[in-house]
Amino acid sequence: MATTGASAPFELTQDLISRMSQQGPRYTSYPTADRFSPGFGDADYHAAVADVLAAPARRPLSLYLHIPFCQSLCYYCACNKIITADRSKAVVYLGYLKREIDMQAALFGGHRRVEQLHFGGGTPTYLSDEQMGELMDYLRTRFDFASDGEGEYSIEIDPRTVDAQRIFSLRRQGFNRLSLGVQDFDPEVQKAVNRIQPEALTLNAIAAAREAGFRSISIDLIYGLPKQSATTMEQTLAKVISASPDRISIYNYAHMPELFKSQRLIADEDMPAPQAKLDMLSLCIERLTGAGYVYIGMDHFAKPDDELAIAQKNGQLHRNFQGYSTHVDTDMISCGVSAISAVGNSYAQNEKSLERYYAALDRGSLPVARGLRMTDDDSVRRSVIQQLMCDFAVDTGAFEHAYGTGFRTYFAAEWEKLEDFQRDGMLLLDGDTITVTPKGRLLVRNIAMAFDRYFGTPNHVPLQRMRYSRTI
Repeated sequence: MATTGASAPFELTQDLISRMSQQGPRYTSYPTADRFSPGFGDADYHAAVADVLAAPARRPLSLYLHIPFCQSLCYYCACNKIITADRSKAVVYLGYLKREIDMQAALFGGHRRVEQLHFGGGTPTYLSDEQMGELMDYLRTRFDFASDGEGEYSIEIDPRTVDAQRIFSLRRQGFNRLSLGVQDFDPEVQKAVNRIQPEALTLNAIAAAREAGFRSISIDLIYGLPKQSATTMEQTLAKVISASPDRISIYNYAHMPELFKSQRLIADEDMPAPQAKLDMLSLCIERLTGAGYVYIGMDHFAKPDDELAIAQKNGQLHRNFQGYSTHVDTDMISCGVSAISAVGNSYAQNEKSLERYYAALDRGSLPVARGLRMTDDDSVRRSVIQQLMCDFAVDTGAFEHAYGTGFRTYFAAEWEKLEDFQRDGMLLLDGDTITVTPKGRLLVRNIAMAFDRYFGTPNHVPLQRMRYSRTI
């Protein structure tokens, strides 16, 4: 299996795959969301914000807005979404969303500048051009935004919902990064997941985004979908490489029909075998790195001159609920149904249903449904997991300097697992450095799980029902 720019290919043995293939977190947060407690509410979030504002450091803000609506159902999707053709629902939702924005802005009192904005869903472009423009203008009246050249303002779009005129309008409204959902170009795969998206729609959207002056264009693909094979993936990759996006994400499809009703519409006989999925992953890494993309990690690739690749090279990459990010020291305010904020040492997740979300705002409260305030140990482990996921290395000497104790002493119980990973060729334990090997990069979730105090332990009882995708 090829890798990120390593000098030689490597192989994952069937024995290693069978031992490492298990369900596990993606570590967009630590502790993970299944540890969030319903005992954490609006008052706790207010306290977390007060602590941040009292601190001497003035960290910038990252804003996330969740737009849950979709026009049609994609069978594979496990996102929190609402399928509806009734556009009046978006009108009501925007009214409540603005109430939450007002409350969050009042809490921070103009003391922080926004350097990052992301619209996710659902389908953010379900909103009309007029609604989107009004919402962006509203945000600017409530928060201080960094300039277009400094800030990173991104939106996920469904190419089926936009034309060139709409893409130009999104750029004028202030977005400078665009992420396009593609999943697969093969017509049979698209039919199997109920997402018919002609290739021309995607290519036209990319061309319009370049002409409009978007700073970065990203494409999302999925491997492991029904009807997929190495042959269909080869054809899709060739088209993606030809389109030359700045970033490419290739996600492992997690088929969990027992949890997600829409996935029950996918025929079991159409699902690729585990080895076929591994072949597709191998092909993706080989073709994209061969085309000059840098393997950032997990499922992300970027051109060498992209800010993501540069940030990783400089040790400034970060990981949050939107995946990899170049903005390290930010507090994330998230608005909308099910959205998760990360402020200081706390996480807070909003209500997942529209009814409860609206009811909380009608009471004059932030719609916080659950959350968590990290312990000192959580913070230590989060730092190590972040380094593994972003830098593929941990400086154990720097750890001792930061925390006043030896790495091997603090993680005595975990050290045996690290030695096992070294024997499997997944990492190197060399003096004051733990380095993830090219082989280990594909299995970095497994390595990170060794530092997770909650996951996989005999007393691990999730506070929320949650299933994870397989690590490979």
